[in-house]
Amino acid sequence: MDEVPPGINPHIPSVARMYDYYLGGKDNFASDREAAEQVLALVPETRQAARENRAFMQRAVRFLAGQGITQFVDLGTGLPTQGNVHEVAGKGAHVVYADNDPIVLAHARAILEDADRVSVVEGDLRRPDAILDHPETLKLVDFDRPVAIMLVAILHFIHDADDPQAIIGRLTARMAPGSYLVISHACPTSALSKDITDVYRSSMPGIRLRTRAEVLPFFDGLELVEPGVINVAEWRPEVAGELVALKGLGDYLVGGVARKR
Repeated sequence: MDEVPPGINPHIPSVARMYDYYLGGKDNFASDREAAEQVLALVPETRQAARENRAFMQRAVRFLAGQGITQFVDLGTGLPTQGNVHEVAGKGAHVVYADNDPIVLAHARAILEDADRVSVVEGDLRRPDAILDHPETLKLVDFDRPVAIMLVAILHFIHDADDPQAIIGRLTARMAPGSYLVISHACPTSALSKDITDVYRSSMPGIRLRTRAEVLPFFDGLELVEPGVINVAEWRPEVAGELVALKGLGDYLVGGVARKR
């Protein structure tokens, strides 16, 4: 990325741009690449984990579309790349993307300018009601009907002081019966976790790794879809031989889908 949008400090790494780098994208600065390479030096499987996480999201959306879900709200969407929610959900789906990163918003709006029934709104997950009540959201999403709320690789950037459980509670309170919540989350996997956390501390907003046991309560009050909260690579692989194990990482990224009764 050569051009620096107004209000962006290219010398401070961004988690969205680091993720773009893991996925092989070009929307990142030298500071993002340097921070990402520090993480890759500690855990080389991070790039594969990012790809597995993306594949998990796509499988989850296909599953939800198969359950008749036609409304999706993707919070902390990150930089657009191939296989976005609206592309996977199919024609007729209403999709709202929300993020608080100016670069993400600029790129998403440019890419989605001609997309039907798709909108991009500025919003911070720590203030969920502002996103759900945004005029662009309400134009596309009827919260009296089932909706899918997507929290894919975003909650580990919400710290305990911001009360992620309460944030999820605000989201699920707005969901009609028959709605779904999708979550994937990074987990501590080894003695290297502290070093990874230190790298992300140089970016905003830093990272809070949680164990699978700490992620499970985020689904409290909802009915988990089989196979529950599991390594994202193992969540409902669709093709024989598709599964790519994240060797040596254990639950590096876990994910799950749950239904509101």
